[in-house]
Amino acid sequence: MGKLLALAVVGLVGALIGERLLGFRNRMNASRELKPKRLPNCHLIKGIEAGSEDIEILPNGLAFISSGLKYPGIQSFSPDKRGEILLLDLNEQNPRPVELRVSRGFDLASFNPHGISTYIGDDDSVYLFVVNHPQYKSTVELFKYVEDDNSLVHLKTIKHELLPSVNDIVALSPDSFYATNDHYFTGLPLMLLEMFLGLSWTNVIYYSPKEVREVASGFYSANGINLSPDGQYVYVADIMDHNIHVLQKHANFSLTPLKVLQSDTLIDNISVDPYTGDIWVGCHINGFKLFFYDPENLPGSEVLRIQDILSEKPTVSQVYVDDGSVIQGSSVATVYGKKLLIGTVFHRALSCEL
Repeated sequence: MGKLLALAVVGLVGALIGERLLGFRNRMNASRELKPKRLPNCHLIKGIEAGSEDIEILPNGLAFISSGLKYPGIQSFSPDKRGEILLLDLNEQNPRPVELRVSRGFDLASFNPHGISTYIGDDDSVYLFVVNHPQYKSTVELFKYVEDDNSLVHLKTIKHELLPSVNDIVALSPDSFYATNDHYFTGLPLMLLEMFLGLSWTNVIYYSPKEVREVASGFYSANGINLSPDGQYVYVADIMDHNIHVLQKHANFSLTPLKVLQSDTLIDNISVDPYTGDIWVGCHINGFKLFFYDPENLPGSEVLRIQDILSEKPTVSQVYVDDGSVIQGSSVATVYGKKLLIGTVFHRALSCEL
């Protein structure tokens, strides 16, 4: 009897592990392959070699780029190089990225930038919010951009127990924001276990100097976040559930779920065209190739454009696909006029004419 019980327990455990493994592979799109679909006028941006994980473009054409991300389980071609914020002037004929100087007193040696967001104040001051992972922890760094000498003045570092694993951020004022936590646990073993088990324990946090609280939850891995041009809606990408959540923002900054747009790809950062409201997303075709890097089987890149997301039938267009031979691991896509910029987690950056 004891042996039969032991066999039954082993069988149940094996079945559970098999079910979880299958779910994990499905969430990672482990078998997904796409044929390249490239644009005719594209070129790699010289001077970006260690990633361009997130890109924010000001109305005047100045693009901030976070580069040099070191993330648990993700490839890095420059493991000993510190992170940096680059500036690209899209008004120039052949723009070259320039590293922005940071004011004294900020710990540049441990700078590990991830998601970024900008906010333009009433006096036209430009504030740059940067998700930072010093020693693989999570902070939000607030800077003020000084255009005269292309520098960033560090204003403050924000830490909070509700911000343990921050991925992306969207600024709401010079000192408040929404942020996504992409994992419940910290530390690579528990993060991988969380992903394997398919726990939907990640969330969106509202932060202000007076109040910090959870405003949305139930995501497998909350990733990119952004606002509609009128500021009434918040878009959140759940990278492991292959979708974008649309939430309505209220005057007290609480969020109400409105709809979910499902896709078949791993959606990373979200950019919003301020003039049309179109959503542009950088996506990962196959998450296994991203997390288990193989130079013989490279992680590809995919860019989607989503029009009329608030309508009953949004239009989703596949704009660009690469198999990794040009650009690996696309994490962001954003437009300025007829220019499309595609950034990556750890690789290079691509500029295309639409």
